Amino acid sequence: MRTDPPPPAFVAPVRRLLAAGAVLVLLAPVVPARPGDRAAALLVAAMAALTVLVATVRWPARRVTLGAAAVVVAAASLALDAGYSGLYRLPAFWLPFEWLALLVLLGRAIRRVPGRWVGAVAVLVGLATLLVPLRFTLRTPHGGWQDSLVALLLSLLPAVGVAGAGLYLRVLDTRRERAVARARREQRLEVARGLHDFVAHEITGIVLEAQAGQLPGQDREETAALLRRLEEAGLRALDSMDEMVGALRDPQSDAAAAGRTSGATRIRGLADLPELVGRFTTTGPAGAEVRATVELAPDATGVLSAEAEATVYAVVLESLTNVRRHAPGATEVAVRVTAGPGRAVEVSVTNDGGAARGPKGLLRRRVGGGTGLAGLAERAAAHGGTLEAGPYRPSGWRTVCVLPVR
Repeated sequence: MRTDPPPPAFVAPVRRLLAAGAVLVLLAPVVPARPGDRAAALLVAAMAALTVLVATVRWPARRVTLGAAAVVVAAASLALDAGYSGLYRLPAFWLPFEWLALLVLLGRAIRRVPGRWVGAVAVLVGLATLLVPLRFTLRTPHGGWQDSLVALLLSLLPAVGVAGAGLYLRVLDTRRERAVARARREQRLEVARGLHDFVAHEITGIVLEAQAGQLPGQDREETAALLRRLEEAGLRALDSMDEMVGALRDPQSDAAAAGRTSGATRIRGLADLPELVGRFTTTGPAGAEVRATVELAPDATGVLSAEAEATVYAVVLESLTNVRRHAPGATEVAVRVTAGPGRAVEVSVTNDGGAARGPKGLLRRRVGGGTGLAGLAERAAAHGGTLEAGPYRPSGWRTVCVLPVR
């Protein structure tokens, strides 16, 4: 439901004071009216005062919405148009105020009333705006349909202008709300990508090292090396978390302005792949020898944007993490980045599968996940590329991402 935006603190008392003053000004002329005309004058003045009050008050007020208040005012105005039986001179003073208030109410209703009700409310308020001058023209002694037609036309032109302005502002409000929603969604996705790509990767390594430490036959040197690797992985995860939290709190912080590039907020690319693969070979269960190679074609470097290279890095990171999770017995992993046909860069990560260690394999006890490749496919599609993953050779797995060169 659309509501009026909250005004500054001093605006609400001023608005209430002005609304009360306007009501008193509109009701004051009823006092000097002749006793025989006082009832009709009070009725017309009260209608004008109510319309001005509804047009100026901020809605919703308690449980009353702007749409409900506008419907009540418009229906009351139309009923008064049809049933007024007083002197024709009495409405002449209050009609301009009521008509202007109805115009303001029409614009506010078109802009703020929820979508499923805005049409009906706008039609009712617009009809009241058009017909309120007839309360005077139809009751003049020498009036006729010509005067009423002129009054309708003169009332129609401002009503159309106000309706157009209200509709334009409503479109702007809708675009702004969608832009804010998109920005929030992108922020959530960015945090999710950082958590998945960096923190989850390091935690996976920590879990693997912890599981490896439970195997029998560990000597003191192996235990010390394992603890060092656990410490390094934990520190990298903490650095990534600190960088993401800092970026969320203050994207324009001094650290970001100074060009800090550690942690999750750093844009990593092809040049970081050898370090990533080298770190991959040092994690995992003791005695598990994994031969991981990186091949970077010279014509594939420097042709992608920084964001596209970050996607390549994320693909390799996710693929290596999946090897540890789903193929702990793999003995050979190959990472290749080449320049494919048609001005495109192709990155592939393959593993030979190997044999699972233990009855369930490392990390097999964990359930959940499965969103990494889907998210990477969306990121690749955003750059105009593709991502495919599936079985390779007898027991291995292959992930291939192709990104076009712009």
